[in-house]
Amino acid sequence: MTAEDRPASPPLTERQEARRRRILHASAQLAGRGGFDAVQMREVAEAAGVALGTLYRYFPSKIHLLVATMQDQLQHMHTTLRKRPPAGENAADRVAETLMRAFRALQREPQLADAMVRALTFADRSVSPEVDTVSRLTTAIILDAMGLEHPTPQQLSAVRVIEHTWHSALITWLSGRASIAQVKIDIETVCRLIDLTASPSGPAPAAGPTARSGRTAPV
Repeated sequence: MTAEDRPASPPLTERQEARRRRILHASAQLAGRGGFDAVQMREVAEAAGVALGTLYRYFPSKIHLLVATMQDQLQHMHTTLRKRPPAGENAADRVAETLMRAFRALQREPQLADAMVRALTFADRSVSPEVDTVSRLTTAIILDAMGLEHPTPQQLSAVRVIEHTWHSALITWLSGRASIAQVKIDIETVCRLIDLTASPSGPAPAAGPTARSGRTAPV
């Protein structure tokens, strides 16, 4: 069944949501200790205290599970950033600060980061809704840092390029081909695109509910 054919899931009950959170926690714990290969569905089910069949009803595959784990990590990150927003003087500085804070959070658990990035890389069309959610969260984080509620198409294009660069920088760092210092330089450089899309009429409005872009490379 493709993503387009999959029926919409009904809202989870409180008990189901608690079970889902246990599964995601178990996934993150196993990935944090042993990376992508350590996340085996049977071990996740045992750690979460659910039947294997139940786990597959929530997440049809390991890839679905790890992409959902990244979604969960980004949601926590977004909440933290809203409580302690970046303090840069302009939008480019704030976005660069935000992405480097996100990067350092992933740096603290490199095996978990590697597992989630590999899952995103391996995801096929059946995982499109989950990958799209990760992309929308990433876009929301960047737009909040920019202070934009209604971005223009040109600004959304700049956001997509920033996301692609961030994702590529994460992969090169995980593979040992880039230092943290080089990642910081690349992120700060690409964030200057924001200056090119700034409205000449004045500063952007305060951050609020953000617009959503199409599917892009995630944070």
